[in-house]
Amino acid sequence: MRSFLTKGFAAGAAAVLALSIGACGSNERDGETGGDAAAPAKGFAADSLIGVALPSKTSENWVLAGDLFTNGLKEAGFQGDVQYAGASTTVADQQAQITAMVTKGAKVIVIGATDAAQLSTQVKQAKESGAVVIAYDRLITNTPDLDYYIAFDNFKVGQLQGQALLDGMKAKKATGPWTIELFSGSPDDNNAGVFFNGAMDVLKPAIEKGDVIVGSKQTDVKQTATQGWKAENAQSRMDSLLNSTYTGDKTIDGVLSPNDTLARAIITSVKGAGKPVPVVTGQDSEVESVKSIVAGEQYSTINKDTRKLVAETITMVKALQAGNDPQVNDTKSYNNGVKVVPAYLLEPVIVTKANAAEAYANDPKLAPLTK
Repeated sequence: MRSFLTKGFAAGAAAVLALSIGACGSNERDGETGGDAAAPAKGFAADSLIGVALPSKTSENWVLAGDLFTNGLKEAGFQGDVQYAGASTTVADQQAQITAMVTKGAKVIVIGATDAAQLSTQVKQAKESGAVVIAYDRLITNTPDLDYYIAFDNFKVGQLQGQALLDGMKAKKATGPWTIELFSGSPDDNNAGVFFNGAMDVLKPAIEKGDVIVGSKQTDVKQTATQGWKAENAQSRMDSLLNSTYTGDKTIDGVLSPNDTLARAIITSVKGAGKPVPVVTGQDSEVESVKSIVAGEQYSTINKDTRKLVAETITMVKALQAGNDPQVNDTKSYNNGVKVVPAYLLEPVIVTKANAAEAYANDPKLAPLTK
């Protein structure tokens, strides 16, 4: 069984993937199903308060999710309390927001965690109040009180990114070795380590064979992290890598970027240094990155349709309101360090220039960009 506990993934980085090169893609270990918190009462009033605690607005998808939850919960007859954490790097805003939702009597609290490892107290408060807690997109760790997890299959996201990187480099240069650099997300986001592990599950064999070379030799997840998922942090690190490793005529063939915001920052850095743009991966189908992919600059992104994820989350809430158990499709993989959390996973889709029109055919915002 895969364990997706990373404790903000920096703390567990040596075990997760030191790539010395002996680490494996998914940090396997036996799961414990401890944490027998009392089950919440079945069913509740149709107009009950539903809390949604989201992180700061660091990407287009978080902004969209807030709007979709606000409108979707209202249309379903619920009272929605949708809150964003502030722009600070601490989790205090979100902790206070969740506590307030508990105090106001929320029957379900949906949490897109700002820091996955620092919400156990608030999740316990919610559980003790009788509320159901759903981790949205990011698994909440080290708590027996989490009821459900809903997300796209984030390990597969990483695998798709790693394969896209290899495919893109081979398309530009038929034979290796290919020189790459690795970027990962914020250490306080549990997903960041999962994305990285998934990508390395694909890339590690090529690195071991010598077909792929990490130019800077920075392969430890702590070295590749991008605090706060901030573009300026990724651009600064890429600037440093170019100045230290790719001087003169040396070029880079590919960069593993975990999302679109960082991908664009990496490309800006490379172009600023006067180097050819390498194959760069991404995630989230952000407008500017889709434009870049269609223009032949950024190589790939991942389509994780926020509309579907929010809709499925509201479907879970409706099931709980009716006194039913929500649908799950994975009861083995998501060990948060204390328990295996029942999960509902959606399938991510890799998008390149070749399939962008098909991938976004039903997206009113993105479809016009692919014409």
